[in-house]
Amino acid sequence: MDITIFVAITSIAVVLQAVILVAMAVALRKTSVKVAGLTEDIRTKILPTAEIVHDMLSEFRPKLETTMSNVTDTSTLLRAQIERLDATISDVMDRTRLQIIRADDLVTKTMDRVEDATDTVHRNVVSPIRKISGIIQGLTVGLDFLMGPKHRKGARVPVPQDEMFI
Repeated sequence: MDITIFVAITSIAVVLQAVILVAMAVALRKTSVKVAGLTEDIRTKILPTAEIVHDMLSEFRPKLETTMSNVTDTSTLLRAQIERLDATISDVMDRTRLQIIRADDLVTKTMDRVEDATDTVHRNVVSPIRKISGIIQGLTVGLDFLMGPKHRKGARVPVPQDEMFI
């Protein structure tokens, strides 16, 4: 009896497998029909569009390559011009800095010379004039004292040292 049950279960399994295989064959046939329909749609709709795109790319490729070449050349020229401009600006800045240093030296030397000239004028002109003025004032007071009181009324008043103009 055990073998009968085993044979019965095996028979049911074989029949079930056959049903599944038939169902898979039917499903595969339906899928093939759908794929065939899609293949026809692909041939009629997508392939012409792909050919148009291919033609456009073939047509625009040389133009795109030319444009890229021009952009590269322009970029190279622009970089060279910017480098030249940078060098020129650096040169101008260096020269300007040098001229400012020279102008500062010139002003400093001029101020030193003016100060030396002022010291020389004070030492050689103003000091002797003050001494001479002091001597003249002393002589004037001495002569005024010797001449007596009658001449003093009409005498001039000596100019103070601070109000003297040279």
